[in-house]
Formats: sequence, C-alpha cells, structure tokens
Amino acid sequence: MATVSSSLSVKHGRSLWRPRSQIYQPSRSFVVASSSSFANENHEFVIVGGGNAAGYAARTFVEHGMANGKLCIVSKEAYAPYERPALTKGYLFPPDKKPARLPGFHTCVGSGGERQTPEWYKQQGIEMLHEDPVTGIDMEKQTLTTNSGKLLKYGSLIVATGCTASRFPEKIGGNLPGVHYIRDVADADSLISSLERAQKVVVVGGGYIGMEVAAATVGWKLDTTVIFPEEHLLQRLFTPSLAQKYEELYKENGVNFLKGVSIKNLEAGSDGRVAAVKLEDGSTIEADTIIIGIGAKPAVGPFHKVGLSTTAGGIQVDGQFRTGVPGIFAIGDVAAFPLKKLDFFGLHVVSRYDYLPHFYSRVFEYEGSPRKVWWQFYGDNVGEIVEIGSFDPKIVSFWIESGKLKGVLLESGSPEEFQLLPKLARSQPVIDKAKLQNASSVEEALQIAQTSLQEDYLVLPYSENQNLFLLCMVFPD
Repeated sequence: MATVSSSLSVKHGRSLWRPRSQIYQPSRSFVVASSSSFANENHEFVIVGGGNAAGYAARTFVEHGMANGKLCIVSKEAYAPYERPALTKGYLFPPDKKPARLPGFHTCVGSGGERQTPEWYKQQGIEMLHEDPVTGIDMEKQTLTTNSGKLLKYGSLIVATGCTASRFPEKIGGNLPGVHYIRDVADADSLISSLERAQKVVVVGGGYIGMEVAAATVGWKLDTTVIFPEEHLLQRLFTPSLAQKYEELYKENGVNFLKGVSIKNLEAGSDGRVAAVKLEDGSTIEADTIIIGIGAKPAVGPFHKVGLSTTAGGIQVDGQFRTGVPGIFAIGDVAAFPLKKLDFFGLHVVSRYDYLPHFYSRVFEYEGSPRKVWWQFYGDNVGEIVEIGSFDPKIVSFWIESGKLKGVLLESGSPEEFQLLPKLARSQPVIDKAKLQNASSVEEALQIAQTSLQEDYLVLPYSENQNLFLLCMVFPD
C-alpha cells in the first residue's frame, strides 16, 4: 500500500464554465491501492491522459522515487504534457510576433518548475504511450485496452483525460471546413493555417477563449467580430462597468462585438468552406474562419463505467480523489470534486481542503502590442462591488458581503500586488467599504485591504497556470 498526498490547483464547478483555482492544503492524504505484484512489463501506476494533470502528477511521482519503471502515461496526443493555456494566450500569435512553441511550454513551466520534455520522461524511467488513447477498461481484471490493441495491466489507475471542447452540431454547420475548436496543439495548428489566409474572422463566445482568440487575431490584422448571447463579456465574472472597459479596449484594436444575439446556423460557400454566420433574426455575418469557444465538457470516454456526477458530468470522486471503484482515481478537469462551496463535500475527507477560485487571463501580449493586458481574480464574486481606478493604467474590483472581502480582481498590477490577492480572498477580512470607496488610487485601495488582512494564514505561492494537478506519492512511515 502507498499513501498519496495531493497538492493541487483545480478548476471545478457546477457548470461547464469551470473556475480556475488554487488550493490551500496544510496536510491531507489518501490511499492508492496496489493490489498485486506485477511483472516488469506491467505497471504499478497508470495515468490515462497527457495533459497538465498527468504532467504534474508525473513530477511528484518522480520527486518521491516512485516513477522509474513503475509509471506509464497513456495519451491520445503526440506530445509530452504541456501547459494548455498557452494555446490561446501565445500560440496563435503570427510568426513575426514570437508565438509560443513547444518545447517552450511543456509542463511544468507554468509554475516555475522544470520543463518536462520527452527526454525528461525517458530519463525518469516513465513509459509514454503517445497517440494511442484508451478505448476500454476491464475493472475486474484491472486492464486497459488502447486504440492500437495494446492490453495494459494496472495496479492503481489515475484518470486525467481532461475536457473536450463543446461543439456546434453538424446539422447547423459545426463541422464545416474553416470552423475551429481549440483544445490541443493540432487544433491550434489547424487554426493558424486558416488565419494565414483569412480575411474575416468570427469568434463565437464571450468568455476566456473568445477574448483570448480575438486578441490574437488582432495581431494578424484581421477583420474580427465576436458574437455571444450575453449582455457583456465574461458575464459570470466581470461587472458591467469592467466589461465595458475591456470591450472599449478591444474596439480600439479593431474588434467588433455582437452581443445578446443567437446563432441559427453556419453557412457554407460554393467551395464547401464556411462563409457566413446566420443569426436568428435572419441577418448574416460574413466569415471565412470561425472559432467556437462556448465551453467544454469532461472527456469521460470509457470511464463512464467508473461513475459520473449527475451535477458536473465528470467522474465522481470523494475528497481523496477516489472514484467508486477501489484503486481508481480521477484528477483534473474530468473529476467532479466534492467542493464545500457546492454543498456536497465528500464523506471521506480526512483533512482540511480549502477551495479558492482563481481566474486569470493574458491578452495582447504579442510583440509590438501597444498595451499588454493581464488580470487575475481570486475568491467569490458575491455581494456589493467597489471599483477603484481608471483601467488605464490599472483597475481593481472588490466584492464585499456582510462586511467581509469575498473576492478581488486586479488588472495590470505589480507582482507584489498580484501576490496579495489570494491572501485577501482566502482570509476574507472585515473591511471598511466606505474607506475603500474613498481611496484615490488602486495602490491606496490595496493598502487598505492589506491593513485589514489577518496575517495568520499560510498561503501557497502564486502560480499563473490555470489547471495544475499535483499528485504526490509517498510511502507511509
């Protein structure tokens, strides 16, 4: 038997819009069952999925001497695990603006760790099976079947298959040439190929993907229109006034917005490629390239047999990431973790686990951009809002409920100011709203908040990565 200690940053939620978060965990442990001995060709531990969850788990297996010859990672992708946020934040920049490229953003550079290239996995004795997704599982025999027909025996199984992009139905044009979804490098490469010859781009969705992709297409100097049904950008987080400031910034960069509208279908041209978006009101928007960013859903695949959450749609786990099947765990986007804030905290939690929502975005960061934008949010966006600053150069928003600071968003802050945010959101200090409202600058407002902060909380270092899952394997005493 081995004890597993989990230290991770997650994004989980009740809907397909999943908050980015960091976790405060002074101590916690759960048990991974290794029920039998294995021959060398079999594996004590198998991770299914090649995303960040797998990459960060691999790192901590290595840190505790439990990877060499014992761990296998099975992935549908051709690449070693990488920091997926880079695909919309930097990968889409045009070639003359120094776009992000592998191996530059392999896991774990998002948290300041070592870049885990394919050579790193070889050196650590971790077997990597690329482009061979798991297609079946026999839980009684503890075996996995891959697309190529391989049969893998596991002792403990960690499902880390992540999410897939939500797609438009084929019957309304969701699969037309020129329609793109972004979840992996292949998706991003396909989109870049379209952008190289595009003239009119439509981005569907006013959330993170929509905002980041639209900012990237500006770098290509393309006619860009963003369409979404909500009243303003990122409606589930941004206040109307904050959204307006961002929308003005995008408009200054040439982006058009169509808000509060619904799409009827995507239309093809004579060459079979997408040519226009038809709205429910009958109007059409010309487009030769369309990017759909309307959310994601857990990629449960054959692991639906393990047990799904009726609320979140992912694989149901308890507070120790155990599924309902002994020896099988789920981490990352595919896991429906029992958050306290959702009122179904698991019964098997043996130690404290504090959930802190974290959201961030970075846009217009390409070379030559007149203004690079980076914002972060921590906490809950509930209660009254106090907004200080003019957006240019910076702005801060505080959410206050029952006299306590519940959440804070900062745009264009300094590293020291950004490091203050999780402390404030986690501590939730009692704060003088009137004093905040009278602050003459963002710096003064943050100083007021810091003064009210209780200093007896342990805070994890900030990581810019939105989706880290660390699985630390240690032997019991």
